[in-house]
Amino acid sequence: MKVVLFCGGEGTRLRDYSETIPKPMVTVGSRPVIWHVMKYYAHFGHTDFILCLGHGAQAIKSYFLHYEEETSNDFVLRRGGSEKVLLNTDIDDWSITFVDTGAKSPIGERLRLVASYLDGEEVFLANYADGLTDLDLDEYVEAFVATGMAASMLVVRPPQSYHVAHFGSDLQVTGMSPIGESDLWINGGYFVFRKEIFDYIEQGEDLLQEPFDRLVEKGQLRAHPYTGFWAPMDTFKDKRYLDGLVDSGDPPWRVWGPPR
Repeated sequence: MKVVLFCGGEGTRLRDYSETIPKPMVTVGSRPVIWHVMKYYAHFGHTDFILCLGHGAQAIKSYFLHYEEETSNDFVLRRGGSEKVLLNTDIDDWSITFVDTGAKSPIGERLRLVASYLDGEEVFLANYADGLTDLDLDEYVEAFVATGMAASMLVVRPPQSYHVAHFGSDLQVTGMSPIGESDLWINGGYFVFRKEIFDYIEQGEDLLQEPFDRLVEKGQLRAHPYTGFWAPMDTFKDKRYLDGLVDSGDPPWRVWGPPR
């Protein structure tokens, strides 16, 4: 099953970290966050990726064109360093299609522009390439396929760093509670689509606006609630949190094996 990754946005909320590095290339531990997302999908057998490029496209291309397997794999060095033998690899079985979808294109337009690369795919996966989870992907896909709907989105509880204020008509605050304990669910950025999704997207549209409104109107959008681990990387604070989980030695999203 092919995986479409939206990695062309500017990541404005991470500009306090870097003005030049595109958001998917911001590191979590020793690897960029997009690598962690791709390793997650590869663990479940999905190794055919389509990258929707835009802002910072050259940095993403260069990273994979000059990929260093030694960073996260064991190897043997011989002949004074002139010979290198990898003992295992990350991306040897991956297929990565790099597609320029425009520096300013909204997500729906980026998806529409890669439709031709999805010919023959009845069902495919899509992701913002900036959120990490330990979700059982096989279970998620199976539940969606059984519905016959056109689209599914992972929905999660908002991060606990925010609190909900409760107040009456007189504006007197009657209480505060962590937002994660509210009835709110937000888009978690992990999608499963049937090919019919392209019937709902018109030129220049964002994915979550008009296309999803049309899906809702037709009863074709399924929510997949998940209360396990999920974390975004939207801000430098998020990066520090994820780096801390890597430093702990057991980051929960690393479903593919022990840390390196």
